Amino acid sequence: MRIILAKPRGFCAGVDRAIKSVEKALEYYGPPVYVLKHIVHNAHVVDELRHKGAVFVQRLDEVPEKSHLLFSAHGVGPQQWQLAQLRDLQIIDATCPLVEKVHNEIRRFAVAGYTIIYIGDAGHDETLGAVGWAPDNIQLVRTRDDVQAVQVSNPDKVVYITQTTLSLSDCEEIVAALEERFPTIIAPHQPDICYATSNRQKAVMSLAHEADLVLVVGDSESANSRRLRDIAAKLGKPAYLIPDANAIDQAWLTDVDILLLSSGASVPEHLVDTVIQHIRERYDCCVHERVLVDEKVHFQLPI
Repeated sequence: MRIILAKPRGFCAGVDRAIKSVEKALEYYGPPVYVLKHIVHNAHVVDELRHKGAVFVQRLDEVPEKSHLLFSAHGVGPQQWQLAQLRDLQIIDATCPLVEKVHNEIRRFAVAGYTIIYIGDAGHDETLGAVGWAPDNIQLVRTRDDVQAVQVSNPDKVVYITQTTLSLSDCEEIVAALEERFPTIIAPHQPDICYATSNRQKAVMSLAHEADLVLVVGDSESANSRRLRDIAAKLGKPAYLIPDANAIDQAWLTDVDILLLSSGASVPEHLVDTVIQHIRERYDCCVHERVLVDEKVHFQLPI
């Protein structure tokens, strides 16, 4: 068997920054350091940080007053900031700078009186945070049917903004529907779908045609990981999203000559390594890394 190992894969700059922020906070302040919801959508990463002393909470009232609290890479809305300040919490903001860019766009267009069409997954942490900055100005869409249901007071003052981890092709379809309904709709000055999401999707799109099977290492809660699996499936390839090597069904590998292996933007490299090791223990195989883009993006830590 030949394994095509897609690159880029694994941690993006925003995820790397968020994880390192938790580790640095634990180093500087000592445990516990509280984290609102999951720092990133990967159970392995969360468990490792929990073992080091991070405490993950779903609500701010679970955090003792004056404690250190870290906001995750997905970002939060103004209500969480206000509640944190009322509890005198010491905030470490690990919001991905690319998500913060989206928040800034939302605030700017809301002040200018625009209707903001947010293309995103309802209930996703990033969506909840983004919509929270201008709930009276934002309408959420995820499908072409959603677009048809949108009602705006002034069709000449409409802008669309997107979740950073969307599928490029899905987003293009929705944007086309929006442009058909609202010909003067304003697009973001720079694309909102993040560089890492785009790069990983393009890598799978470029390489999937060579493979008999596609495996994506990633958490089921990770939107960008699910997109990679879905892209390969839409290209007609058997494709599975697995959290780690233990989730591999041996039946998937039957008669597979070429396997494409990738991973989502919140996946540590050692999980990909264990998948390769798992297959090597059962098959005579070679690994060929294929580099589509050499990523060199880094974000400064907030602490």
